[in-house]
Amino acid sequence: MWAIIEAAGWPIWPIIIASVLALGIIGERLWSLRSKEIVPSGLFDEMAREWKQQGGSEALVNRMALHSPLGKVFAAGLRNADGSREIMKESIEEAGRAVTGDLERFLTTLGTIASVSPLLGLLGTVIGMVEIFGALKPSGGSPAELAHGISVALYNTAMGLIVAIPSMIFHRHFRAKVDQLVLEMEMQAIKLVELVHGERK
Repeated sequence: MWAIIEAAGWPIWPIIIASVLALGIIGERLWSLRSKEIVPSGLFDEMAREWKQQGGSEALVNRMALHSPLGKVFAAGLRNADGSREIMKESIEEAGRAVTGDLERFLTTLGTIASVSPLLGLLGTVIGMVEIFGALKPSGGSPAELAHGISVALYNTAMGLIVAIPSMIFHRHFRAKVDQLVLEMEMQAIKLVELVHGERK
């Protein structure tokens, strides 16, 4: 591996840094965006059962707020259960925006890495080509210098694509996952509003 890095020259280092950042973000998002942690199954039924028994008690609201992202949305709605339907919906939407921001954390960075990595590879390619032309002389070029310029050009191009392709795949996967989770939370929040305002048994 070290031989490849030496052959690729200094332009490979920004790509390596980008790859480490991308791996860290991908691992963190795979762990954080687990459906059972974001939108636990059965949470609405548990909350509805307790709400019917004792109303929106402070203990229930606090427990929901600490439970999960979906629980935070429920807690915001329960805090405003005594208000009108519109006020309750507004409080749920505000909490939903905050939760969505948490779910989308680092995705912009991952998208940036996916977009910039091929450009970093292209920069390495250009630098390699400059070295190749610099090695060409009227009397002939040094084979070692030509080979080094070619290796800089090719290794950087390849490494840029190797980092960019998985980063783009995971970026789109996480975007779709967040959209799915947000939609599910919206559906659960609608059920909560209907429950509190007597439209759901």
